Amino acid sequence: MAARALMFQGTGSDVGKSLVVAGLARAFANRGLAVRPFKPQNMSNNAAVASDGGEIGRAQALQARAARVSATRDMNPVLLKPQSETGAQIVVQGKVFGTARAAEYHALKPQLMAHVLESFGRIAADADLVLVEGAGSPAEINLRAGDIANMGFAVAADVPVVLVGDIDRGGVIASFAGTMALLQPDERARVAGCIVNKFRGDIALFDGGRRAIETHAGIACLGVIPWFADARLLPAEDGASLGGRYAARDGAIRIRVPRLPCIANTDDLDPLAAEADVDLALLEPGEALPGDCDAVLLPGSKATIADLAFLRAQGWDVDIAAHARRGGAVVGLCGGYQMLGRTIADPGGIEGQAGTVPGLGLLPVDTVLAPGKTLREVCARDALSGCAVRGYEIHIGRTQGDAAPLLSLDGHAEGAVSADGRVKGSYIHGLFASDAYRAHWLATLRAGRSSGIAYERQVEATLDRLAAHIAAAVDLGRLLGLARCL
Repeated sequence: MAARALMFQGTGSDVGKSLVVAGLARAFANRGLAVRPFKPQNMSNNAAVASDGGEIGRAQALQARAARVSATRDMNPVLLKPQSETGAQIVVQGKVFGTARAAEYHALKPQLMAHVLESFGRIAADADLVLVEGAGSPAEINLRAGDIANMGFAVAADVPVVLVGDIDRGGVIASFAGTMALLQPDERARVAGCIVNKFRGDIALFDGGRRAIETHAGIACLGVIPWFADARLLPAEDGASLGGRYAARDGAIRIRVPRLPCIANTDDLDPLAAEADVDLALLEPGEALPGDCDAVLLPGSKATIADLAFLRAQGWDVDIAAHARRGGAVVGLCGGYQMLGRTIADPGGIEGQAGTVPGLGLLPVDTVLAPGKTLREVCARDALSGCAVRGYEIHIGRTQGDAAPLLSLDGHAEGAVSADGRVKGSYIHGLFASDAYRAHWLATLRAGRSSGIAYERQVEATLDRLAAHIAAAVDLGRLLGLARCL
């Protein structure tokens, strides 16, 4: 049987396409189909290491998990990792292709389409159903030339499209009608219908809305998906989606995370935020670090030196130093680990101007940035407690020094711990997703506490609830019927 494929494009960014695809992937997988996710082009600094090497967007890794298959680099053949307001690193089929400013990237897109279609062909050859996710919106007609993310791909691969709109923002009927009005005739003909996402209240009150969509947009409403409150329990697609994910809790362990401009792999925060006795919050620009917080977590960064300069400009370096002097805990992951050391050297100008900058000086280690990226899944053990840790590395640079190691990895030292044990750094993403290690570390902040969740089981259970939630709102058989055989 030839694979079927259906593409989900949004009327805008953050309308919920990623979770709609994840929920459908789990729902169709539960029906016994071999489902594969695919996103031609993603822009995110939340990346995952694929099982066949290379890196892809974190959202596609979650969708693969929802489909109960291993993530592969073909699932997201083009990944853009922003390094500034106008420039990004380009990852093609899991490997670094180069860097480009926005205008330069648009000139590259026709060349990249061949890689996108090649990856899509391999994915489709191994599937009963391919669920394709667009990026942004096809209504961004200023980006139509050479498009590989939305209608440009749909036309080239001959895949039908379902539009997804976010009613929680308001104006969802206009967003569908406006999107259809801006599409070219052959693109409009490709749209098989739409899904209204994030509905709150009595869905019966939207019956008139369904008719209005059909009248003004000329497409059928295939379903209205109610608000899914547990979406916060799943890893976010990128740092732009962090606002409002974390809830304040009185009397809890207080952890603060500086919001850096190029913050990366923010899913490292989710297992901590999921704990009922943890109050994790982002430290926004202009805010001071609260004097009564228990721990500071410096997250990953796509531009370590630039983000370190931003951290200093906010005065957070002074706050963190004072916090450490008071005996507060500090943890740096990946780029955050590099920031905690004595120096960061960039002799080749990988991140910008060549040179060496001082770090925060809280760990006796030094980092040298060099070409070549470390990409691997790892199993390690905490050097102190012996707790097992599973995660992945995705970084450039090498960090060395004379600090005690944080972890034992393949018989070698990994990471660093200060002499008093309060400051720790590691390149391992997923450190806190390991239940035993998370419980151990939180107990150092509050003696006697115990972990209340099994994080990975919670993610699995949430995906099952998401699948049931969407299946109750959308006719899966109708969607499968709309999918075109390849």
